[in-house]
Amino acid sequence: MPTFDPPLKLMVVDDHFVFRAGLKTVLSLRNDFAVIAEADNAASAVERYARHQPDVTLMDLRLPDGTGIEATRQICTAHPDARILMLTTYDGDEDIHRALEAGAAGYLLKSVPGPELLRAIEAAARGERYIPPAVQQRLEERATFGELTDREREVLPLVVKGLTNRDIAGILNFTEFTAKAHVRSLLAKLGAADRTELVAIAVQRGLIHLD
Repeated sequence: MPTFDPPLKLMVVDDHFVFRAGLKTVLSLRNDFAVIAEADNAASAVERYARHQPDVTLMDLRLPDGTGIEATRQICTAHPDARILMLTTYDGDEDIHRALEAGAAGYLLKSVPGPELLRAIEAAARGERYIPPAVQQRLEERATFGELTDREREVLPLVVKGLTNRDIAGILNFTEFTAKAHVRSLLAKLGAADRTELVAIAVQRGLIHLD
């Protein structure tokens, strides 16, 4: 087992106290790991990263005041050498893509076995990217879908809310015909037969979060 001397400085970002406590317990089994900071929201994560400068950060995807992806983007913009591992329950290919695009060094599910989590932390500390095979497969699946335009990304949440084409047109200030065209394009790009299936696929892929 590799040893870091001095101990590797870690920060844990998650809004659930019990999960943070459990994770700290697991990490404390390594005498060369030291959790030096915690945060329970995105703003605190950005501020505490700047204050403590951890070697590796474990970041949840969903936080009360935003997303771990946006916090990761802010941290990596200000600190290009930051090494952040996403640790989340969300396995949608869009979530994975956006996290890595924001600068994350890896993407792990909270169901990850302890030994693999430790290997991921070690890899991140060495400046390597850690992508488990299952996560890599989801990224490869993403390539089979069409890339959504900015306007389609505006329309999609409204479809998920159950709004009609007329409602969507009124909210986004274009014609009902244009709204219908965008919905048709979304159906085609996501491979959905109807609006119900479109919503299911959008949620599964992480394009939309219902919570």
